[in-house]
Formats: sequence, C-alpha cells, structure tokens
Amino acid sequence: MNVRRSISTTAVAGAAVLGLVSLSACSGASTGAEKGKDGKLDVVASFYPLQFLAEQIGGDKVSVTTLTRPGVEPHDLELKPRQIAGLQDAGFILYLKGLQPAVDQAVAQAGVKNTVDAATLTSLEAHGADEKDTAHEDGAHAGESHEAHDDHGAHEGEAHEGEAHAEESHAGEAHAGEAHAAESEEPGGHDHAHEGGDPHVWLDPVKYAEVAKGVGAGLAKADPDNAAAYEKNTDELVKKLGALDTAFRDGLKNTATRTFITSHTAFGHLAERYDLDQEGIAGLDPESEPSPARIKELQEIARKEKVTTVFFETLASDRTARTLAKDTGLKTDVLDPLEGITERSKGADYLEVMRANLAALQKALGAK
Repeated sequence: MNVRRSISTTAVAGAAVLGLVSLSACSGASTGAEKGKDGKLDVVASFYPLQFLAEQIGGDKVSVTTLTRPGVEPHDLELKPRQIAGLQDAGFILYLKGLQPAVDQAVAQAGVKNTVDAATLTSLEAHGADEKDTAHEDGAHAGESHEAHDDHGAHEGEAHEGEAHAEESHAGEAHAGEAHAAESEEPGGHDHAHEGGDPHVWLDPVKYAEVAKGVGAGLAKADPDNAAAYEKNTDELVKKLGALDTAFRDGLKNTATRTFITSHTAFGHLAERYDLDQEGIAGLDPESEPSPARIKELQEIARKEKVTTVFFETLASDRTARTLAKDTGLKTDVLDPLEGITERSKGADYLEVMRANLAALQKALGAK
C-alpha cells in the first residue's frame, strides 16, 4: 500500500459509538434536548457528509442546517458571526474535529451539551498530512507488505448486514462503551489523539457506517422520545452503506493497475479499504502546491504503474492536475471527495456520487 498506516490511539468505533460521544442530559422533567417551535430537534452539521447522516438518520424528527454552504471548500471555511452565535441555540451539533479549525473553535465556545465529534466514532489513520507524506522518500513504501492491509481487514466487513465477513460483535461492543458515555461532558473534552490523521473517513463506506451508528446513538441520547425512529433509520442507512462497500469491493477486485493519482490526498481511507495505492499531487490540504520534484516523481510513477488518469475534484482548482496530465499524456476525470454537493456533482447525494466515484475508478484502473 502506498498509504501510511499509523493507527491513532483513538478507539475503533465499536466501543467509541457511545463511549466517546460528548453528550449529557438536560435537567428537568425531560432528559432530551430542547426542540424548536416545530417540535423537531434542531441539528447543526458542520459540512455535507455529516449533514447527510443527520438527515438520513434524523428523518422527519429533526431540522438540519449546515455551516458549510454548497460550493464552499470546507477546509477553508470562515464562519460569520451570526453562525457562531446561532450554535448556542442548537439542540445537537455534529462536526469533525481537525477538518475545519473555525468550526472547532466555534463549537468549543458554544458549549452545547449534545455535541458529537464524528472523528471519535471511528479510527483515523495518517495517510499524508503534507507533500512529504505522499512522496516515496528513500523508498520508504517500496517494500510495504500487504500483511498490514490484512490486519486492517479486521474491520472491513463492519458495514455488511448478513455478509459472511461481517463482524457481528460490533453492536455488542457499542453497548459495552455505554458506561463511559459521561466521561467527557464538554465538546473539547475528548482525547483527540486522532488529530493529524486523515479526516476523510466518509470516503470509506465501512468507516462511514461506524460513524452513522454513533450519530444514531447520539441522536437517541439527545432525543429519547424518538429513539426507536433513529435506530430504525440508522439500521437502514448502514445496510445501504454495506451494499456500497460490496459494490466497491467487487468492482475493484481485479484491475490492470492498483495506482491512481489525485489532486487532493483525500482518498487514503478508501485506498486502504480496497487495497489501492493513492498518489496525491497535494497533501490533505487541497490548495497546497506540489514541488517540482514531486511532479517529476508522479510522472515516473505514472509510467511505471501504468496509470491512465489524473483525477481532480469539483470544489478545488484543477489546474495542477490538468497540467500534470497534459505533460504526462494522461487523461483527466473527476474523483469527488464529497465535501459538498453542487450542480457539478455526479449525483444528488452521497450514495449516488460514491457510485459515480466507483465507476470512475473502474474505468481509470482498468477493472476486469
């Protein structure tokens, strides 16, 4: 594998689903969060992947708003004063610490009791925090064994319902963590050992399913009157993500090459899951500029690994990707990191765009 596999000390989702959710009950006759005038739980999500989870799991029991408008690159988000002030009125906040610094600060200041950091609901791995992490310095990755990937496979089937490789004990592990649910009552009170890891967990359907389970548990805790609905919706979404995982696993099983080049090193978790090699032009920051040495290295990798396509994305500049492709005689295509849905997206929601990503990878990698 070409991705680094430095597993953080953050617990894997099983025990973390409830154990690391920053929730506490409100005082008074009701144990749930205060609701809006329409009787729905007011949920604020930091950006699209979490908005999608809140809407799918919350259904008609929640009213969801997002801090990141469609078309805005979430890494560079700057919040307006009214957005920051409005956080204090939220009944439930869902964010991913480490992805959007402005959101991290605003959430900490808001002090909303029912706050969930999605990064604590699964494990993050370091795939390339900067250009150096994506380079093959001194052949660091040349002899990397697939045994490490096999170790990671212990979690590969968690999103499957009824599949032979599903980990049926996952649900039990979630309940095992319930006793720890009150360990951290403040939004910033967790052990954020995941900081510095790759935050793009939603691009791995299995990890995204782990996060979904944690979000469902969090909503049920904040709004116990509708816990049954949240549980039902969570189960349905997890099944859909399990089907998506199966589609990726089967669709990318046999390919002419395992290497793909992308403008933004956002696909480390996806590459890790499906035994692919991601080569990023930039690091985790989509706006970072690669060095001439990195461009030369990518040209050599493209020739050696028979790469056919340089991928770019919808919300960031495609200039460097197109230049590299032109200089190397490669094609270009879109591989969407799903940080937002716009009119340029190849689908109306997460599931549709992910299947478009699968089709793009199959074409570029020469799936058989």
